[in-house]
Amino acid sequence: MTDAATTDERAQARARFAAPRAPIDAHLDRLTTALPVPTNLRDAIRYSLLSGGKRVRPLFAWHAAVAVAGDPDAGPASLPAGAAVELIHAFSLVHDDLPAMDDDDLRRGKPTLHIHAGEAMAILAGDAMLSLASSALSVPPEGGGAIGDGLHRRLVAELNAGTLGMISGQVLDTLGGFEAGVPDADRVERIHREKTGALITAACRMGALIGLDRAGLDPEGDGAACLDAVSRYAEAIGLMFQVVDDLLDVEQSSEHLGKRAGKDADAGKLTYPGVHGVERSRAFVGELLDCAVDALAQLPEKGARAESGAGGEDVLRELASYLAQRTK
Repeated sequence: MTDAATTDERAQARARFAAPRAPIDAHLDRLTTALPVPTNLRDAIRYSLLSGGKRVRPLFAWHAAVAVAGDPDAGPASLPAGAAVELIHAFSLVHDDLPAMDDDDLRRGKPTLHIHAGEAMAILAGDAMLSLASSALSVPPEGGGAIGDGLHRRLVAELNAGTLGMISGQVLDTLGGFEAGVPDADRVERIHREKTGALITAACRMGALIGLDRAGLDPEGDGAACLDAVSRYAEAIGLMFQVVDDLLDVEQSSEHLGKRAGKDADAGKLTYPGVHGVERSRAFVGELLDCAVDALAQLPEKGARAESGAGGEDVLRELASYLAQRTK
């Protein structure tokens, strides 16, 4: 296969999994355009939430719902879950960038919120997005119905677990908290699984739960194998995503990344290249990608054979491959 053909196939794959980006952005815009809060707070929330970003977590929720349900219409039903996770993600970035945390001045190629609007507003806007996340689960997509009580409770539990895991990982990464004697390799894996992986796992599991609900399957009964397969996929992808981030931090420029490069090493934080070296870290990305693909192969046929331009098992596989090879 020629490099040109490979590049073209990657572009096509990226277009397939990014296809729901427009409805995801529209839903986030609708959620925040008329918030009953002071105008400066609303502007700060929208500055952080809507200014770029890959929308990886809402895309995972969308495609997991489609893959599990075997139904392209499950994608739009995932919008409340995707929005909730994206609000948590945006809140975490705003607070991570603060002087007391990573002290960053660039995010997605723009000034971080505390540089743009002041430190006090950044703290409060992050608080507001954390609060908005739970209520976002109760806002149906345009033309869609409300989420049932049973599914809503499950989604809230997944969102809370992902959020707490992410915060725990940030504490371990920034402030420590490990018992003495834990090897650096174990420390960096736990930090990454929690700091980044927990929220990605939550997004995938929330999407899967929505897909199971649409298919009339019980996540603790006839849908348990499906949920388990998606969970194993998500856990591998969540860790892989952060290992790739570590590699980009040492291999790419700040201008290319749209954020300050080399900051983790400068802060003395544990990273995969720092602990294992660059080559071993690259090899580990490939191993995690294989684990994710193997997990997808365990999806029951209804999900595995979902065929639509909007998602399905094939798109989840392509999304994993793209994230393993991303350059920013």
